[in-house]
Amino acid sequence: MLFSTLAPILLAVTALAQTPPNFRPNVTSTLQVKFGSKSITPGLALTKAETAKIPTIGTSDEALNGTYIFFMIDLDVPGSLVGGAAGSRITNVHCLLTGFTSTNMATNSLYTLTTKDTSPKAYVGPAPPVENPPYAHKYVEILYPQPVGFKVPSTQTSAISRGIGFNLTAFVSEAKLGSPVRANWFTVTG
Repeated sequence: MLFSTLAPILLAVTALAQTPPNFRPNVTSTLQVKFGSKSITPGLALTKAETAKIPTIGTSDEALNGTYIFFMIDLDVPGSLVGGAAGSRITNVHCLLTGFTSTNMATNSLYTLTTKDTSPKAYVGPAPPVENPPYAHKYVEILYPQPVGFKVPSTQTSAISRGIGFNLTAFVSEAKLGSPVRANWFTVTG
């Protein structure tokens, strides 16, 4: 009885999440992500080839005001690749770009977010290793408001350069970014 009462609530909460299960912070507003003509829905399986070039990002419900920071992070790098325990998973930041602003007019129902910035970390497409059994890596795309005068904290520059083991929570705290506004995610299997 209790399960039948809670099940619709649990399904509704899961349906609202735009970030992978157990990922924090949880974001409920959709960041539209398109690789070529393919629009991403949360958890969609893609190939390395489909994700080789930086996606187009935007919103479909409203134009965003202000300036934004875009992250794309692989949540599932095998820890053993960098000396960690077999079976452990670590992160790798694939993109961290600043200066995104929204168009005021939607094109094909998308208010596109664009930037001229190519740093602090230019886009690197997914390239998960072949694993046995095959393992689908989760790639989360997340958008934060960019504070006026934003600069990468000096304590985070090597973490961004290295990429492997990137700690989003620490970065957000040290950079004083606040809460994310949009997110999405997809998977790629090596």
